[in-house]
Amino acid sequence: MRGVIAGSRPEPSLIALVRERMIAVEDPATSSLIEAVRPANVRGYLTRGELIRICRWKSPRSTGLVRENGARRVRTATEAAIRSVEERERFERLLSLRGVSAPSASAVLTMLEPGRYGVIDIRVWQLLHAMGAVRGNARGAGLTLDQWFQFLHVLRGVAAELDVTARAVERTLFAAHRERQVGTLYPASKPPRP
Repeated sequence: MRGVIAGSRPEPSLIALVRERMIAVEDPATSSLIEAVRPANVRGYLTRGELIRICRWKSPRSTGLVRENGARRVRTATEAAIRSVEERERFERLLSLRGVSAPSASAVLTMLEPGRYGVIDIRVWQLLHAMGAVRGNARGAGLTLDQWFQFLHVLRGVAAELDVTARAVERTLFAAHRERQVGTLYPASKPPRP
């Protein structure tokens, strides 16, 4: 199978996996992005340029669609997301923006609050699924809001147990998947997007 984790046995425990492979130091380019968008938390919204930068960091393929959002639309959606105390509303407001998928919305929240959020991604989802930590969508393609909630619950639980950030847990899981990946991550039957 393509894009699955090598080996048939799941890790003994998710906590042990993350503890053993912990990547606590953020990548310098990502640290720079987190610092660059930090003012949005005080301001209460992201600028169009900040949103584009975050989405390009997560997936350069989405940049063209994200650019179609005007400054006013970006401000309205991100202001509502930042102000909301309800996770569902935060996520849905971000998803209302053109070109913003579940992974991109989670990237926005992660850049704004790396202590509380991590980026939902095909790699992390596949690893969590293989370990039995999340249900449904074994391939991790087309991740949904409900899957993000599962992911967030697991991420925060591991982060609390190990007294680290949610972002550190997510980065560690991403790297662990990369080390074990067999084949290609995306099926060859789909042509690459321009």
